[in-house]
Amino acid sequence: MLFNSFEFLIFLPVVFLLYWFVFNKNLSAQNLLILFASYVFYGWWSWKFMLLLAFSTLLDFLYGFGVASLNKRKSKFFLWLSIINNLGFLGIFKYYNFFADQFQYAAGSLGWHVHPALLEVALPVGISFYTFHGMSYVFDIYRGLRKPVTNFAEYAVFVCFFPLLVAGPIERANHLLPQVQTPRLFSYSQAMEGCRLLLWGMFKKVVIADSLAGFSDEIIGHYTTHSAFTLIMGAISFSFQVYCDFSGYSDIALGVAKLFGFELLSNFKFPYFSRDIAEFWRRWHISLSSWFRDYLYIPLGGSKVGKLRAVRNVFIVFLVSGFWHGASWNFVVWGGIHACGFLPLLVLNRNRVHVSSIVAQDRRFPSWREFFQMAGTFAFVTFALIFFRIHQLSTGIDYVRRIFLDSIRHPMQYLKAPEGKLILIYIIPVLIADWYFRRDERVLRKLGWVPSIVMGLLIFYFFRRDSSFIYFQF
Repeated sequence: MLFNSFEFLIFLPVVFLLYWFVFNKNLSAQNLLILFASYVFYGWWSWKFMLLLAFSTLLDFLYGFGVASLNKRKSKFFLWLSIINNLGFLGIFKYYNFFADQFQYAAGSLGWHVHPALLEVALPVGISFYTFHGMSYVFDIYRGLRKPVTNFAEYAVFVCFFPLLVAGPIERANHLLPQVQTPRLFSYSQAMEGCRLLLWGMFKKVVIADSLAGFSDEIIGHYTTHSAFTLIMGAISFSFQVYCDFSGYSDIALGVAKLFGFELLSNFKFPYFSRDIAEFWRRWHISLSSWFRDYLYIPLGGSKVGKLRAVRNVFIVFLVSGFWHGASWNFVVWGGIHACGFLPLLVLNRNRVHVSSIVAQDRRFPSWREFFQMAGTFAFVTFALIFFRIHQLSTGIDYVRRIFLDSIRHPMQYLKAPEGKLILIYIIPVLIADWYFRRDERVLRKLGWVPSIVMGLLIFYFFRRDSSFIYFQF
């Protein structure tokens, strides 16, 4: 079920009313309702995928007890069993065909003719997200950060909570499970905050992202017929499309969760105002980047094992992160580009310069230095996103090559700005809003009735049925 669908428009109020007016006297009943609603929400795509979700959830719930054992060998055995099972599900459904194709290609180059069987099955929606939920739970038990949950329904709500089920944010057991286990009281202010977040997220998705999709699809899909300026605008259009699409989903998820008394982790903190790549990754898809930091980068030794091994760790994390997004070499290249951008900061010990500060913290506008830092970071991120968007590496390389060659041959085009100017109509309002909210994302809670009504009317006008979210494919 899509957030931006008529089915969800009926589903959400029904579950909300049952949750607060019928099952509000009993915490277990509320959790069971949430669990049932989550499976209905997920099963709307396929009941077969729903069975896979239930089976995966049950396995990690049971593994948690084995991992909690005081016997270290037994604990490690169940830890690896969980890792193998979770990565096995991902490997079969998400990566098997990719590796089978690569094996066939490699064998063919050696003169061997092999034809491995391919799976004729769609990728289960959200599998990359809910498997990471389960793995983080087992990892935290192994590290002694929490004890296993004895109530299966509570654990299942943590894994399957419908606002975050198919595209995150990737929650942590220590943050969400205590909320599942604690009685929740209705808060009018929290519910209104949720409605405003839901509205803002829907605005970013329906009005901005879906509109920009038309520009980016047309320009990138017919890139050989466009000028360098237009190709750059196409890349910028996709950069804001994917940002508004994914951050819009995250805002809706946070808003819906608030309606039921839950507070989820923030997933975006105005990443396009970052002053370097390290700051960008502290602000973009925060739940995933922090997951890889805590469960891969730090266990590998992080940056405390010498520069050479630290460089290795950075490349491992970014390449794995790229491959997490999809079974295609273009995602690996995208991750590798970001690793290369992060590397100079690591070598020069400048990767933690902007950990806590916010651009133009006490000023209305940034300094020229900050402006060029943000512009350079955005240009780098947008360049990398070309390879994120275009699955064929040769096509992505040709796209970039045409930008450079056409810029050299026709430099005056940048003074004329012939095409793509309409894209700015959708980008500028997002930039202005993000700049206003950047010091404190909670300022959105004060959104007045007039802006809310205007956004609601625009959402109604731009609404397109069944326009999926980009990150559903991951």
